[in-house]
Amino acid sequence: MRHPLIPLCFLSLCFALANALHFYLDANEKRCFIEELPTDTVVEGHYRALEWSEAQQNYVKDEELGIHVEVEEVDTGEIVVKTKGPSDGRFTFTSHDSGDHSICLSTNYTSWFSSTHIRLYLDIVVGKTKASAEHDRAHVSEMASKIRDLNQKLEDIRREQQYQREREADYRNLSEATNSRAVWYSVVQIVVLVGTCAWQLRHLKRFFEDRQMR
Repeated sequence: MRHPLIPLCFLSLCFALANALHFYLDANEKRCFIEELPTDTVVEGHYRALEWSEAQQNYVKDEELGIHVEVEEVDTGEIVVKTKGPSDGRFTFTSHDSGDHSICLSTNYTSWFSSTHIRLYLDIVVGKTKASAEHDRAHVSEMASKIRDLNQKLEDIRREQQYQREREADYRNLSEATNSRAVWYSVVQIVVLVGTCAWQLRHLKRFFEDRQMR
């Protein structure tokens, strides 16, 4: 059984990378890849296997075909992932330590005499380094502090608006009272003016009547 090691790519700490390829293997063959990863890095893989059909002379999907996925830390020998899935599936893992990781895929066909040929498509996405729990808690605390400050500012704005509404109501009441007094003052002035005119006319009338009698 062959175990070829094919390096895919090196991880960038700042951006997520996607590696897509396809390769061929026999039914009893295992194909391994090496991926260098930092600590606490999320890796997602998607595979799709097609089996050669002599009748159709093409690679087709076989429901009985299954894929074994095994991920191992090369330095420590620790098995990170060991799973069996359908011919079209996904796997996800997080690196525990930095260093090379071996990603191996094989079929569920175990017969040494099987002549089945498989075309396997593999897409590996290496994500950003996962933030630590302490970093998450610090970030949540910072966000909570900002939210409290924002709520305090909103409360101050609400109180200021309420104070402005009360001042506006007081000013409106004062304006209405002033306008009412101005109207009554004008009415009194008119009454006084009319009374003064009537008294003067009466006085002038008597004055002219007295002169005519003389």
